Amino acid sequence: MQKLWITRPLPDKVVTEAQRYFDVEVRAETLPLTKAERMRALTEFDAVLPTLGDAFDASCFEGQPRCRILANFGVGFNHIDAKAARAAGVAVSNTPGAVTDATADIAMTLMLMTCRRAGEGERMVRDGNWPGWHPTQLLGMHVTGKTLGVVGMGRIGQAIAQRAALGFGMKIVFHNRSAVAGLPFEAAQLPQLEDVLQAADVVVLAVPATPETHHLIDAAALGVMKRESVLINIARGDVVDEAALIEALQQGRIAGAGLDVYEFEPKVPEALRVMENVTLLPHLGTSAQEVREDMGLMAVANLVAFFKDGKPLNPV
Repeated sequence: MQKLWITRPLPDKVVTEAQRYFDVEVRAETLPLTKAERMRALTEFDAVLPTLGDAFDASCFEGQPRCRILANFGVGFNHIDAKAARAAGVAVSNTPGAVTDATADIAMTLMLMTCRRAGEGERMVRDGNWPGWHPTQLLGMHVTGKTLGVVGMGRIGQAIAQRAALGFGMKIVFHNRSAVAGLPFEAAQLPQLEDVLQAADVVVLAVPATPETHHLIDAAALGVMKRESVLINIARGDVVDEAALIEALQQGRIAGAGLDVYEFEPKVPEALRVMENVTLLPHLGTSAQEVREDMGLMAVANLVAFFKDGKPLNPV
């Protein structure tokens, strides 16, 4: 029986399923692997089930690792140098379908909280500073009928757009690196990113983290957005130049932001934390019991398929 290391505590349902097929060791720590632990992962186990923050860079794969597959828990795998892994004979997989709806729901949560100033209102009530209702208190953006700009129309981008279009009557414009057709809602694909940024009242980022998307939203991109617009990021933190975002918010070049991810996560700049017009969540994208179970079960299924057929169900 192959040895499997699960690098963080996972739901019991996932661990039980993994134990049906593998000799499982579950690491008790909730923080990312240290360098020494990453080396142990590759030299002492046949398979590893890592997740966000477990940084397997190219140097980890020097030599001849015992490990044959990294079955990532999550859709994003920018913490793994997949090219270097494959060159060393280590397969890499992820869990794409399981995360779609939950992540889209968090995008909608951020949009509504930021546009309707719900975070500000909640803090006002909790702090005992609510003076009572009056007609001009915490006036925000009415999202119904507004234009949503989606950057990255993959599974998650489509799920967000569908919720916005069918649930809130929003007009959808989007930018994607390849043509997208056959959507179950009305949407216009615009040729340039800047076209979407200029047209949208709310911009939501749903692109993967790649060298090409690093700082995709920089000072220049923020500069073409409407002053009354809101930026939502549920992709990866480094898709946004965080320093440029802070400056744009401080100078009033955009109206607000809703963030579930951060460039130097888990560090969140104080400049963002003190802004009332910014909604901050602690990477809750897939944080639901059923979703985390589905992600774990998909990762296990990738492992089982790999050792049975030589290829995971969701290779990257």
